Amino acid sequence: MIIMEKAAKEVRELKGFMPRSIEYAGQINEDFAEGIAGFYKAIWSEREGGLSMKNKHLIVFAIACSTNNTQSAVKILERLHKFGATRTEINDAMMLAAWTGGIQHFTDFSEAIIKEMDRLGY
Repeated sequence: MIIMEKAAKEVRELKGFMPRSIEYAGQINEDFAEGIAGFYKAIWSEREGGLSMKNKHLIVFAIACSTNNTQSAVKILERLHKFGATRTEINDAMMLAAWTGGIQHFTDFSEAIIKEMDRLGY
């Protein structure tokens, strides 16, 4: 359990929260949880010449919107705020989501996203 706790702590520091998938995996199998934690670390670690944390979050925000995963998109907005994303960058991501996911998804997610953007002061 110590190895999994260390990996989970590293992910919590990296992401700013504990992903539920790691918690659930830990209830099933320590090695499984450690593997998922490693997956998170590999994706979200910043690498020289790689995508910035802001750009990574803009990409996952656009994907969440395009798949109509409004709950995740709203959560990602808080991270985007932390990493200095502008309203224009978020609007661009929303337009890309409308392009890839369709206008109906755009209609479905926009109300909650715009409300959250206003709450965050964009």
